[in-house]
Amino acid sequence: MKTALKILVFGTFFTFLFISCSGDDETDVLVKTGGSFEISELAGNWEATSASFNDGNMTSIDVVDEGGSVSLTVQSSGRFTLTIDPSDRPSYTTSGEMFWEEWEGKYYFAIEWADYPGDWDTYGATLSANTFSINGGFESGEYDFDNDGTFESASISFVFVKV
Repeated sequence: MKTALKILVFGTFFTFLFISCSGDDETDVLVKTGGSFEISELAGNWEATSASFNDGNMTSIDVVDEGGSVSLTVQSSGRFTLTIDPSDRPSYTTSGEMFWEEWEGKYYFAIEWADYPGDWDTYGATLSANTFSINGGFESGEYDFDNDGTFESASISFVFVKV
């Protein structure tokens, strides 16, 4: 009987502890409106005038300056396809979803890349007239700097114009 009582007391204690610690303390909400522009305003086709990748170790490349191209197609839902076509290797395509992360009353532009579902990064982003810019810190993107088939973490900076 003493063992059953101990199990009941400890079980109750651990249940209370689990419930009190497992609550969602996060206050972030993923939304399509509320930021400095509506995600639906990005809908359409975009062409990069600049597409820089920097590995943080003195290696930097601007795909457009090097003779390549970068295009972005965005749906009104925020789903997108990004095609990077460097001049020195085959093109590749990635996709994901753009949205605003609302956290403590502020909005941060965010991207969830299809290769990393459930995980998103925040970026600096501006939209004015027909120009869309995205800037991310270290590990906000990836690029195969040495063309060995392995993508390395990089910071990104893209400037697009609507086509």
